[in-house]
Amino acid sequence: MTAETHTTETPTAEIHMTGELAPRSDWGAPQHCPIVRTLETVGTKSAYVLLREAFYGATRFEEFVERTDTSEPVVAARLRELTADGLLEKFPYQEPGQRTRSGYRLTEKGSDLLPVLVAMMRWGDRWLFPDGGRVELAHTGCGSPVHAVLQCEAGHHVAPDAIDLAVKPRPKRRRPAAA
Repeated sequence: MTAETHTTETPTAEIHMTGELAPRSDWGAPQHCPIVRTLETVGTKSAYVLLREAFYGATRFEEFVERTDTSEPVVAARLRELTADGLLEKFPYQEPGQRTRSGYRLTEKGSDLLPVLVAMMRWGDRWLFPDGGRVELAHTGCGSPVHAVLQCEAGHHVAPDAIDLAVKPRPKRRRPAAA
């Protein structure tokens, strides 16, 4: 009796170039690449760690310093950058008998990075911690683990090998009304 091994092949993640973008060798790096712009905005380890802590509920400067084991000057610089880029916003708070200080909270723009951090966490759990990470994100309603998924606007699950890249149609310019 021989043991049969079953392997499930994972589709290769490859984005297919279409239209003006095919073949890829015919065009250079795009000037307005959203990946490059995102990394220019939050491309440091300390920025991601501060955003993680903001998602975990940190709002005060001291909390960011303590929870991230990052120096005060680096935390101050990153909080300034994340605020200037609109990912965090400042709000005033005051402890009894103390001066008014600034707290930090996520904006809508910052909150939109949650799926990115979830994907990074899941990737790290799979590839960097073979025995699994020490924490897990779970759905409050049912307790099941939370995953970042690829999904189209119509709600379909999208396999990693079923993605096309195309140039977006330019919006039509409105002509001024005749006077």
